[in-house]
Amino acid sequence: MLAVNNLGLTTTQAKHWQCWLSGWGFDPGTIDGQLGTGSWKAAQRFFNYYGEYVDGRLVVDGIVGTGTIKALQNWLDVGIDGVAGAQTRAAFANFNNTNYC
Repeated sequence: MLAVNNLGLTTTQAKHWQCWLSGWGFDPGTIDGQLGTGSWKAAQRFFNYYGEYVDGRLVVDGIVGTGTIKALQNWLDVGIDGVAGAQTRAAFANFNNTNYC
């Protein structure tokens, strides 16, 4: 099993992300506030479906690598560098503070 990577989100914020993905039809598995493989596979499927990955098609493997970060950054409309730095984490947290299920 791969490690949980909440990218700085609180458990509540991570639950909001999981619930939001589920609401859009991308099943993250159990909504538990722990962004593991299932949650990130759902996010990767979402990013592919909506064309957020800037370098072609994102591999759906549940790993939060450079490609997944780039897709998240593109979707959040922050600088795209593939590194989950402070700006990316703040934008991700802000989204999950304002989007509830």
